[in-house]
Amino acid sequence: MVLAMLAACSKDEDNGGGGTDFPTLTISDVSRFEGDEPSTFDFKVRLSKAIENEVSFDFTTSSLNAQEVTDYEKKEGRITIAAGDIEETISINIVADTIKEGDEEFEVILSNPENAIILESVAVGTIRNDDDFVQGTNDGYTTPDSYAGFTLVWRDEFNGPSINLNDWTHELGNSGWGNNELQNYTSSSNNSYISDGKLVIEAREENSNGSSYSSARMVTQDKQEFQFGRIDIRARLPEGQGIWPALWMLGSNFSDVGWPACGEIDIMELVGHEPSTVHGTAHWGAQGQGFSNSASADITLSSGKFIDEYHVFSIIWDQDRIRWYMDDTKFHEINRSGVVEEYRFNQPFFFIFNVAVGGNWPGNPDNTTVFPQRMFVDYVRVFQKN
Repeated sequence: MVLAMLAACSKDEDNGGGGTDFPTLTISDVSRFEGDEPSTFDFKVRLSKAIENEVSFDFTTSSLNAQEVTDYEKKEGRITIAAGDIEETISINIVADTIKEGDEEFEVILSNPENAIILESVAVGTIRNDDDFVQGTNDGYTTPDSYAGFTLVWRDEFNGPSINLNDWTHELGNSGWGNNELQNYTSSSNNSYISDGKLVIEAREENSNGSSYSSARMVTQDKQEFQFGRIDIRARLPEGQGIWPALWMLGSNFSDVGWPACGEIDIMELVGHEPSTVHGTAHWGAQGQGFSNSASADITLSSGKFIDEYHVFSIIWDQDRIRWYMDDTKFHEINRSGVVEEYRFNQPFFFIFNVAVGGNWPGNPDNTTVFPQRMFVDYVRVFQKN
């Protein structure tokens, strides 16, 4: 709250008499949840004491990050506190919506007092978010829910009211995850949630368990694990320096043999400073090796960015061979003959969906990076040959 000492006029300057022993005026902040229906924020303006004269002052609203019309109704005017009273209310109309967004703030500013001194001239109104719907396009590429010669063996369309914890587990912590990353992974509904039939993983700039960023990392380990088939994941991706969304898999023996011996299949990775390019990669190596052998390729959109609309990231995974696709365009392949060391990809794997922030790859956020950043997943489908 801003402190100000705005002296009222002397009695020779239209004070209404009474000398200069004026009461002080203060205004209090208001912080409330937005709600789903229009409401009002009532700002209390108080005098330090009652006097025999009326006290009046001007007020106006001013935006911080809240927007006039869409978040609150701009208002200005002059308020009078009757003689002998000590309080009046300034009511500001709040415009409700159902869209998940950050907390929004505006100011109510007092000025031009008569028969009083303004001690606290500014109050902040904080419209606290209580929604979980994220507005966004559903445009983009889609794939069918059946293929000749294949059976759909598992799917998550993210149509329920919340994340299905029978299929997914949140991995937690700020360990750096082997890449000196900056985020803390949480199970908070601020970082992963269902909105409009989509899974949303949201990276936020905020203090989180000693980290400057929070995000989510979800796995199907010990719940949904698969060996071979066609996998389709329809997603819309975030962007920005230091943002790293990934849709990937690890071998189900990860807990026993570690990485890279378990094998890793990166169905899609994007580094946010290259928002039109995605990568597909396989990693493998000896148990305890500490670094991986890998084979990688990328594909770039002919126009636009992966944040603009949905695309489908797929692998067709057979015995001794994996092929990568973006919108049914093949861009990468590995096979057993091209892997000199032990081939790690003829065993069950589980899914990992996450948005990392910072680290060795892709580098840390900078002043161009906008938060929050969100990855939207429309569906994941696993088909296996009949």
